[in-house]
Amino acid sequence: MNWKERAIQSLNNSLHPVPQELNEIDWKSDLSEKSDRLAQHLSAFANQKNGGFLVFGVNNNASMFSITKEQADDIVQKLGNIARNSLEQPVALDHATIEFEGYSLLFFHVPESIEKPVHLRGKTIYDSYCRSAGQTRLMSQNEVKFLISASLGIPFEKQIARENLTADHILELLNYKKFFELIDKNVPSASDTILNNLREYGFCKFEDEQWKITNLGAILFATNLSNFPHLKGKSVVVRKYVGTNNRDMEFEQIGQYGYAIGFEKLIDYIMTHTQKGETRDVVRTNEYIYPRVAIREFVANALIHQDFTIIGMPITIEIFSNRLAITNPGAPLNDINRLIDLPPYSRNEALADTMLLFHFCEKRGSGVDYAIEAIEEKGLPPVEFTKGEQHTKIFLFPKKRLSEMTKEEKVMACYQHACLLYEDRKPINNQSVRERFGIDKNSSSVASRIIADTVEAGLIKLSDENNASKKFVSYLPFYG
Repeated sequence: MNWKERAIQSLNNSLHPVPQELNEIDWKSDLSEKSDRLAQHLSAFANQKNGGFLVFGVNNNASMFSITKEQADDIVQKLGNIARNSLEQPVALDHATIEFEGYSLLFFHVPESIEKPVHLRGKTIYDSYCRSAGQTRLMSQNEVKFLISASLGIPFEKQIARENLTADHILELLNYKKFFELIDKNVPSASDTILNNLREYGFCKFEDEQWKITNLGAILFATNLSNFPHLKGKSVVVRKYVGTNNRDMEFEQIGQYGYAIGFEKLIDYIMTHTQKGETRDVVRTNEYIYPRVAIREFVANALIHQDFTIIGMPITIEIFSNRLAITNPGAPLNDINRLIDLPPYSRNEALADTMLLFHFCEKRGSGVDYAIEAIEEKGLPPVEFTKGEQHTKIFLFPKKRLSEMTKEEKVMACYQHACLLYEDRKPINNQSVRERFGIDKNSSSVASRIIADTVEAGLIKLSDENNASKKFVSYLPFYG
């Protein structure tokens, strides 16, 4: 796919079904007089994986208009000057005028720079910018350092958490016994064998006559994350509140162990505090508000996909009387409306692979599917995915009667249902929607109303537009 095809695809994704600026594209109605701001946009796209696009002819409200040749010539000249003269590493822009939905729009392709970070000319490397939640912002110092390491081919997991260590320090700082438990092997009696195993998995290394612990080793197997100063803010925080707001907190727990050590206990802890009592049958059983598989997958996703360069924002699980919220630092890398079907795109590939190896999550790319399926089976309202400039947040809700659900909840539940079935190459229909919501077969009109509202929202479409039979009509997600 060439850059023009990618640009059209990005613009289409940003406009439909819900207009929103994405990390890879920025709408412009005209050329700002503030050349510094334009230079910041170019810096951000040049620092971003696969670069990005500026498109002129799209207003902030997502309405469009055609760009004239005179306007295009002026924009090309001025933006080209900024790309050459306002950045420490000049950026070579491509541009083209392309027809889109009846409008003549001017597109600029800003390629990813090989040398990063790209920063403003005459300033320091800390005057570098990035894209986050569809906006351009100044990078933090940690983000700049990470980008330098990444541009040198050193991902976060391979960077060093602590150095100048002895072999005994490694065995003290990392819970090697848990490591061998997870790979289902007995703990070797010889320290050298233990260290060699840890080194083979990338948790530590021996070079320059000293032992070093990598970020991967520390974040997974630290006996105490506070022993690694730049990681101690990456502990998982669980808070429970008395009611529906955060003004009256019942308790707070801050994890101290590496993720691999504490993961199962963390899930158990969340489940324990989201019980709704006991039911008596032949045996006593605890009844939980949310399915364990959903909690497990969403927490694992938060751990894996977090942005480690963002400081002061730990992964947080908040338990309210009417919802559960999971927040992780870092805007989502995929469209939040496409988390079920799009292939996974992680900031931390080695961490993702290792969590998979230890069976903390399902096979790559299917975790959200499993979670949504469990939500449906329990008859809960849809999962709500939200994003901010520097965070991703999901909400789970307790069971509600259909009459208690809002129109928006019904629409999103119908859309997520369509996404799940589409992964099995099946369309949805009135019957499947009735089953999703527990609607009696004699109330098919209720299901039809939900389907119609979801079509109107642009989230699903007819699977066969030539089918004239209302009895056998079926639907697919908008991207199907």
